[in-house]
Amino acid sequence: MLRILTFVLPLALWVWAFIDCLTTPEDEVKHLPKVVWVIIVLLFPLVGSIAWLVAGKQRGALRTAPAGGDGADGPAYAPRRDGRPVAPDDNPEFLASLKKHNNEHEDMLKQWEADLRRRENELRGKDDPDEGRRG
Repeated sequence: MLRILTFVLPLALWVWAFIDCLTTPEDEVKHLPKVVWVIIVLLFPLVGSIAWLVAGKQRGALRTAPAGGDGADGPAYAPRRDGRPVAPDDNPEFLASLKKHNNEHEDMLKQWEADLRRRENELRGKDDPDEGRRG
């Protein structure tokens, strides 16, 4: 059993580090270019894997938060003081932007309804031209 663990654990670490190295975006790789890290992990499975996990990638609070939303109002969530992102439903700026968009949509809907009423009244007036003469 111990022989299997001494073979399987380093192999699993090597495969995991290799896949992690390949799938990591270039801007999150530290100290060396990504291609060099891939070669190091491939040529030196145990040492390269440990080096990649320790020094090769930005992890945790060092990462920059991806921008969400449509870009006009900023990110959909803002980082907290400890660097971790805040969920959108806990972010007052995001909720305020939703309210602003909701108000804009309500105003647009009111304009469309008023335009529709005006057009309906115009069409009703054109459909009955004799109505004004009878009275």
